[in-house]
Amino acid sequence: MSGTTTSTSSELDVQHAPSAWRSAGRVLATLWDNGKARVGLVLLAFFLLLALVGPLLAPYDAKENTFPRSQDVSGAHWLGTTAAGEDVLSQLVHGARTSVLVGFTAGLLATVVAVLIGLSWGYTRGWVAEVIGFVVNLFLVIPGLPFMIVIAAYLQNGGIAVIIAVIVITGWAWGARVLRSQTQSLRSRDFVEAARFSGDSAPRIVFREILPNMTSLIVGSFFGAATAAILAEAGLEFLGLGDTSIVSWGTMIYWAQNSSALLTGQWALLFAPGLCIALLALSLTLVNFGVDAVSNPRLREGSRTRKADR
Repeated sequence: MSGTTTSTSSELDVQHAPSAWRSAGRVLATLWDNGKARVGLVLLAFFLLLALVGPLLAPYDAKENTFPRSQDVSGAHWLGTTAAGEDVLSQLVHGARTSVLVGFTAGLLATVVAVLIGLSWGYTRGWVAEVIGFVVNLFLVIPGLPFMIVIAAYLQNGGIAVIIAVIVITGWAWGARVLRSQTQSLRSRDFVEAARFSGDSAPRIVFREILPNMTSLIVGSFFGAATAAILAEAGLEFLGLGDTSIVSWGTMIYWAQNSSALLTGQWALLFAPGLCIALLALSLTLVNFGVDAVSNPRLREGSRTRKADR
């Protein structure tokens, strides 16, 4: 009997694995089928590759300051040098890793907090739901940017971890409210009622029955949170509320502004990191269009109809 059971379970694993790969392939195909998402995926792949291997390909070390100061664009320094004698292109390449790391880590953590609180808030009832609702609404009514500035100023020069913590603290509430609304809609479905009558515990129902039906919404929430985190990190660094000793696109803009780069005609010091921040945020936003297409069949049908008309 044990041998039969083992062989049966292994056969089931073999059957489930290809279907999982096929599902992932269909999702990627749907994303790639969307023109906006395709552009976003290409841009996102470029920045991820730049963050991973870019520092190995940079012409100089990011903090090497032995070059002529405030030098214009030249063959040796494609984007010029800073007022401290550092190569701008090397800083731009090295800064990609910090900006991408902070954006994706803070976006992921904010999404996790939003999922835990949003699902708990949407499924529970009574005084527990009232308390959670009060906390969420409190964070929603507090102005995000001033709140972020106050926390960052109090914990100034705490490194990347502090920046990530500040962004997570101020960035989870909206996602939690959206997920709560969807959870309330799903909790009255027949499959949830069946699980409840069968004696399943509340955590099991929430994470095994409701959560899998909200995948696309959670993925969309992550991309939105990551976009907001990248912009927030750049804004805090630009205001000098982060760790100005690290190299990121935000600190590049901060030091360029301090050295009056525009007055000296060094437009690349501001334009290059600002463009990278804008393109990375744009890539995440465009991928989100593809995520909407995955979760909304009407968008996919519309895309196919337009292709058929051509």
